[in-house]
Amino acid sequence: MTMQSYWIESAPGVSRPVLERDLRVDVAVIGAGIAGLSAAWELTRAGRTVAVLEAGRIAAGVTGHTTAKLSAQHTMIYADLASSAGPEAAGLYARSQQEAIEHVASTAAALGVDCDLERLPALTYAESADGLDGLRAEAEAAARAGLPASFVTESSLPFPIAGAVRVENQAQFHPRAYLLALAEAMTASGALVFEGTRVVGLDEGDPCRLTTSAGLTVTARDVVVTTHYPIFDRALLFARMQPHRELVVAADIPAEDDPGAMFITTEDNTRSVRTAPYGDGRRLLIVTGESFTPGAGRVTDRLERLRSWTADRFGTTRFTHWWAAQDNDTTDSLPFVGPLHAGARHAYVATGFGGWGMSNGVMSGLLLSELITGGESPWARLYDPRRLHPVREAGPALKMQAAVARHFVADRLASGAAEEVAEVAPGRAKVVKSGGKHCAVYRDEGGSLHAVSAVCTHLGCVVAFNEAERSWECPCHGSRFDVDGAVLQGPAVNPLEQVEISSPEAETPR
Repeated sequence: MTMQSYWIESAPGVSRPVLERDLRVDVAVIGAGIAGLSAAWELTRAGRTVAVLEAGRIAAGVTGHTTAKLSAQHTMIYADLASSAGPEAAGLYARSQQEAIEHVASTAAALGVDCDLERLPALTYAESADGLDGLRAEAEAAARAGLPASFVTESSLPFPIAGAVRVENQAQFHPRAYLLALAEAMTASGALVFEGTRVVGLDEGDPCRLTTSAGLTVTARDVVVTTHYPIFDRALLFARMQPHRELVVAADIPAEDDPGAMFITTEDNTRSVRTAPYGDGRRLLIVTGESFTPGAGRVTDRLERLRSWTADRFGTTRFTHWWAAQDNDTTDSLPFVGPLHAGARHAYVATGFGGWGMSNGVMSGLLLSELITGGESPWARLYDPRRLHPVREAGPALKMQAAVARHFVADRLASGAAEEVAEVAPGRAKVVKSGGKHCAVYRDEGGSLHAVSAVCTHLGCVVAFNEAERSWECPCHGSRFDVDGAVLQGPAVNPLEQVEISSPEAETPR
């Protein structure tokens, strides 16, 4: 298997310029995933001058590593939402998600975008009879919320199931093909899209001012933060979100073996299944699962479990790609989309999509455009980041922060001694304490040592190594860095500091 997202490989796109001068626009959008590009597209259509500022490549971060289901059927959300927030909230959630699906379909048609959009049913299934009562309740709640949902006991999967919630008229697509076309269309209409431009500062004045890592200034009346995990978190949303990471494997299968629907189960530590066109008479089977907290380790073992499950259930050994996706769960299972904090007047955020970023990203773009242009949305209050539901959120929030506290203390105590660096084999890594500092050391295949600070530049937790992806990950809030400390994924915006190991044996490969 190639460690590469199929979406990025099959739609490389063109490079966008780096911002090289100060700039003034109506709206500055930070982050060019599906939420940021969708918001920029809607605002451009509304007549605003827009600049999109992306630290890496557009649609190549979280969006470029998605499973790319475009569905309003989000596992088991409707029964819980109707119970905790009321039937009206469940209905608003369903309408907002289904509207996002239809918006992608109509936009792709209007622009003539070939993004492999396919309308298919989506099923949440269980193999064990223990989950049937929950599935029946979810089907009823989803139907009451307005979705074409039903409970079924059979599916087109090549193995038996006990039951499933089936929702008709959902979709799957090629996210980069769609978003690259959207970027072309918006730039043709006057929007500016920049890559390799990292924003590191925000002054919420009137107007707002953004500062880039190159020291340039972008002045805008309104600012939208769509960096997945907010790089500016003035509402302390980090206390209400938990990052998780999932692996993805892809395999080449004959078209006649395509199950013809999208599937997901919470059993087996999550298994999500879909396919995509893959040449004449072939389909690409895409399976996601093995959810884990960034920095939890044993990623290679998790990857092998996912591949073995796929081979066993679908009878395939023609694996082609693997990659990983990262998402943020909120304490009440609803995204945060709206004003950045209680006092914000011109700063907005979209985050916390909980594994359903395609429909939520498009929904966010539509909602943020309405908020900025003075329109109204029936679900603005549902997603407002300023909402507080102490009864619903207290338990999950306390659990999240207890985990962060454990990592903050225990990971420091677990650091090895500097002398242990000599025992790090090529391709391996270790966190050690040297000269009073926690250091993250990695020895490459050539025997050279790469040493950086092990303290995350976001809020100071100690990073851990992901051996499969060769990256350092923060277990507290999900920031990721390469072996030389460069930021791969926020909320951190600054790299890990380069360090020298004081051990005399540090450069001795074993």
